[in-house]
Amino acid sequence: MEEKKKLIILGSILGFIGIILGAFAAHGLENLISEDSIDTFETGVKYQIYHALFLLFLSAQNFTTNKLNKTLFWLVLLGVIFFSGSTYGLATNELTNFDFKMIGWITPIGGTLLILSWALLFINVIKKRNNL
Repeated sequence: MEEKKKLIILGSILGFIGIILGAFAAHGLENLISEDSIDTFETGVKYQIYHALFLLFLSAQNFTTNKLNKTLFWLVLLGVIFFSGSTYGLATNELTNFDFKMIGWITPIGGTLLILSWALLFINVIKKRNNL
């Protein structure tokens, strides 16, 4: 499958799930967890949706290679799973039998992967010899 199509598919899935989780945070969690926990959950949603849009942006441009798009795909996918996923778990920790605090250390790893995806795009643009 073409790399740009993969970016569109992943961006669409992350956006779709992000909107559902945002609605769930606003309406389904309001009486179950604290306001601070809802804010934390919504931070995960925001970063997930930001990166869904990032992927859609990448799919619509022509200044990256297929190899870079593949790398960005995996950085964003793993970054969102680690960052947003662990944030969702930590925010709703009191509702489950699993202690998400045990895996809270993956949150900054996810954030680092997301930062790397943006940094790689930046480096690619700076190194590009021709005009965009």
